[in-house]
Amino acid sequence: MNLAFTNKTVIVTGAAHGFGRAIVIAFAQRGAVVWGVDLIEDELRETQRLAGANCTVCRLDVRDKHAVDAVVASASSATGRVDVLVNNAGGVLGQVGRPLEDVTAEQWQAIFDVNVGGAFFFSQAVAPGMKAARFGRIINISSGAGLGISLTGIQAYAAAKAAQIGLTRQLAHELGAWGITVNNIAPGFVRSNATTEKQWESYGAAGQQALVDRIALKKLGTVDDIAHGVLFFASELAGWITGQVLSIDGGK
Repeated sequence: MNLAFTNKTVIVTGAAHGFGRAIVIAFAQRGAVVWGVDLIEDELRETQRLAGANCTVCRLDVRDKHAVDAVVASASSATGRVDVLVNNAGGVLGQVGRPLEDVTAEQWQAIFDVNVGGAFFFSQAVAPGMKAARFGRIINISSGAGLGISLTGIQAYAAAKAAQIGLTRQLAHELGAWGITVNNIAPGFVRSNATTEKQWESYGAAGQQALVDRIALKKLGTVDDIAHGVLFFASELAGWITGQVLSIDGGK
């Protein structure tokens, strides 16, 4: 299956490493004009180098609505719209699992602002252009934690990813009349960045084996497995699929 995105404009958030970097590269290799955004500037520049000439990067905090609006305006300047938006920015922001009563209001809100607020602001910004074109693809990257529980034990992360899935379904119904699809990918555990490497190491040999044993395919996935799911949802092959959650987790 050869998916092409020639002359399509794509924005990927959380593009500095991991899933985001793999998604940027996958679209750039298939002809898209890709904008990668993230807060981590040095790693973002490496993403740009790996993706090549079709990639533009911008340091941006997805919680800043004015900055989001400005980037969307810049990205859409060539074609008048953004064709594909991938809301990948998120994570636990360096937090660790702690008892419910020890979680501060600021810790709780910070995770929601990045994982849900950022996806909302970007979707809000691209919607007018997609409506005018009567075409668009919005793909949100949640987590298996949004469908079950978080391996990290971080309450806000599990709740925020579940909220993002709810936002996906709501926007799918709101935007469907304009030919805009909104879908969600819920990855399983993938060793994709420094945070997941630290998490993996914390399990020890026995815990690592137990995690793998719970996977039907008996192996961990890769960042490219997640990127391939995004390419599918962004393609014409998924033109009559919206409001759906695709678990890419090796089978649970």
